[in-house]
Amino acid sequence: MKKFMSEFKEFIAKGDVMSMAVGIIIGGAFTAIVSSLVGDIITPLLGIVIGGIDFTGIKLSVGSAEIMVGNFIQAVITFLLTALVIFSIMKAFNRFLKRQKEEPAPEPEAVPEPSDEVKLLTEIRDLLNK
Repeated sequence: MKKFMSEFKEFIAKGDVMSMAVGIIIGGAFTAIVSSLVGDIITPLLGIVIGGIDFTGIKLSVGSAEIMVGNFIQAVITFLLTALVIFSIMKAFNRFLKRQKEEPAPEPEAVPEPSDEVKLLTEIRDLLNK
């Protein structure tokens, strides 16, 4: 059991696991942003364009069961809109990263030549060290 716990601690402490945990947390927050963008902005605008059609009311009755086809259609539309938003964000992000790589790094500033006093003091220091 002691070996198991030490292996578990090593596994948890590895950078890959911590990076994955941070990624999952950030992903959850990003999901909220994308969901809000799709649900609160894009879907209502799309509803205006297509005349306010709401698919959630479409259902099929088979005996006493109701098959909610409209909910499935709405989920597919939401998925496609979400995929489109994420694709657009990633495309813009990749374009930003590409521009960052293309910009040349600033030239390091040239070190100014030491003054005559500094040169003299350096010579004195070197002579004293000998």
